[in-house]
Amino acid sequence: MPYSRFLGYDKGEDGTMVINEEQAKVVRRIFGLYISGRSPYLIARTLTEEGIPTVTGKKTWRPEVIRNILSNEKYSGSARLQKKYTVNYLTKELRDNNGEVPQYLVEDSHPAIIDPSVFEEVQRMMEERKTVKGRMSSATPFSSEIRCGCCGNWYGSKVWHSTDKYRKVIYQCNHKFDGGRKCDTPHFTEDELKGFFVKAVNLYCREKDEIIRVFEEIKDRVFDTAVLEKECAELETEMNVVTELIKNLISENARKVQDQKEYNRKYDALAERFEKAKAKHDEASSEISRLLAEREKTERFFRELKKLPDVVTDFNEDSWYGLVDFLTANADGSVVLTFKDGTEVGV
Repeated sequence: MPYSRFLGYDKGEDGTMVINEEQAKVVRRIFGLYISGRSPYLIARTLTEEGIPTVTGKKTWRPEVIRNILSNEKYSGSARLQKKYTVNYLTKELRDNNGEVPQYLVEDSHPAIIDPSVFEEVQRMMEERKTVKGRMSSATPFSSEIRCGCCGNWYGSKVWHSTDKYRKVIYQCNHKFDGGRKCDTPHFTEDELKGFFVKAVNLYCREKDEIIRVFEEIKDRVFDTAVLEKECAELETEMNVVTELIKNLISENARKVQDQKEYNRKYDALAERFEKAKAKHDEASSEISRLLAEREKTERFFRELKKLPDVVTDFNEDSWYGLVDFLTANADGSVVLTFKDGTEVGV
């Protein structure tokens, strides 16, 4: 049986979490699809269409299940304790812990299915998705991937003549007619958007070999974490030293009578010293995670770029998700594709 119906893990003989490799493939695929640009809605639809069962054996995947998997730190080999807390010890009532009591993250508590740097990148992407106004989960590759050059909002799909033979799907700004102000950006058909992608990729790929060469040459310097790792090690040593000093101070206070005002002064000074070191350590550690995630993201972009032929003739959905961050539509009908390495190409 799965470990508490937890996709990707079984319960071992000693009660520990053991990777269920068949289910782990599904977990890795979910993270891979999200990183490549698919929304939870599209991932759920893909798994459902392919007939892959959920951990409970259901045939239909729901977007919220995908979101829960993507945000669960257990897949990175860590366990967060006290996600829930007991409100009443007599009734055993449990509530979600929204800061009422401390939570603790235990790293390397069990085998990881997803590399921690990949997991961190997914969390960053999910947060960015929340904060970007109007960029919602998409039902097609182009929904919420096209930005209006007039108002800054995102395009969505609309169906014209939905009940007759002239039925047509177009993409236009979701706020085109809001508030009496009409955006001047045009609508596009799916074929037009695919054509923009093909043109932009071919323009970008004129210098593909040189771009790849330069990246390979500088990537170790750009994403170097050696200095930060040394800083983290030094701060960990400082934190351990201060922790011992605090323990000794408490122990001495318990053994003999002291001036409690002086004791509190020393304790507060040591506690402040510890918190300063911890804050710097957390900042450096966070920057290491950001750099590792950014490196993974950039290397994935270049892996996708290397797959492209010298001349692209057809739209490829995987290449779209792997290479393009978003497309900006301008009022004059031109578009600008922003690739995931930050390069902008106008068509």
